[in-house]
Amino acid sequence: MFDRLISFLQQLPGDTADKAEAEADRDDPRIAAAALLIHLMDADGVRLDTERAKLSEALNRAYGLAGRDRDAFIARAEKVERESVDLYAFTSVLKRNLDEQARIEFIGIMWEMVFADGELSELEDNIVWRVAELIGVERRDRIAMRQRVDPQKTMGDADDE
Repeated sequence: MFDRLISFLQQLPGDTADKAEAEADRDDPRIAAAALLIHLMDADGVRLDTERAKLSEALNRAYGLAGRDRDAFIARAEKVERESVDLYAFTSVLKRNLDEQARIEFIGIMWEMVFADGELSELEDNIVWRVAELIGVERRDRIAMRQRVDPQKTMGDADDE
C-alpha cells in the first residue's frame, strides 16, 4: 500500500524537473536578490506600478533582463519567495556569492525599492535592516545607502536601532 502511494506521488506531473529547477533557483543569487526585492515590495500590502517599474529597472540594470525574459524571471522569483519561510534562505545565498561591496550595493537597491512609492513604512525599514544584518552589511553602510537614496535622512535621525 505504501509503495503504491510513493509510486503515485512520484508520477505526479512536475515532480523531477520542477524540483531541479526549484533547487537551482534557491541557490541562484539573482533569484535570491529578486525574491528579497519582491518581499520588500509586498511588505506594506500594496504592490504599486512604481515599485514594479523599479524592480524591472533594477533587473534590467543588474542582469540585462527585459521583456519576456524579465517577466519569466520575476515569475520564478515570486514563486520562490512565496514558498520561502524566512529571509535566511535568500540572504545566505547572497552572503555566499557576493563580495562586501556588492552586498552594500544591494542594500542601496533595496532602499531604492523602499522609496519608489515615496513612502517609508516601518515594516520596510525593518526588512532592510534585517537583510543588511544577515548579509553582513554594517550599520554605517546601510545608513549611507539610505542617505544616497533619501538625502533628507541624517545620521542623527532614529534609524531602527
